[in-house]
Amino acid sequence: MQISSRFTIAIHIITCIETFKDEYKTTSDFLAASVNVNPVIIRRILQQLKKAGIVETKRGSGGAYAAKPLDEITFYDIYKAVDCVENDLFHFHENPNTNCPVGRNIHFVLDNRLHDVQNAMENKLKEMKLSDVVNDTLKLIGKEAQ
Repeated sequence: MQISSRFTIAIHIITCIETFKDEYKTTSDFLAASVNVNPVIIRRILQQLKKAGIVETKRGSGGAYAAKPLDEITFYDIYKAVDCVENDLFHFHENPNTNCPVGRNIHFVLDNRLHDVQNAMENKLKEMKLSDVVNDTLKLIGKEAQ
């Protein structure tokens, strides 16, 4: 099981948008060059982020920008926006053998535990702010945070 790379790509995209907002128009082509993926992937993720109210875009070569302050955007917001998981983080095999005592009981003993793990991860994502990623990136490349 892995969380889709859309999550880290989305964080990369917004970090680029904020890092270069005063120097470049952050178009899908510009962002794709930084992420090193096809611009179509960037446009899809930007659409998801826009639908979630995280970014705004201008048609044509207008670029993209954050729709709200970065300290109000959590990793959880991004995680939900780009549909990293459909419902449950863990995909449970659907048809364990009910003739086996383990197969008959495995959902009962495991489902709540896996749900707790997912809740713990999501709660941790809610604590992490995009502003920290952008600020740390700006420090590493020698820029001042705006």
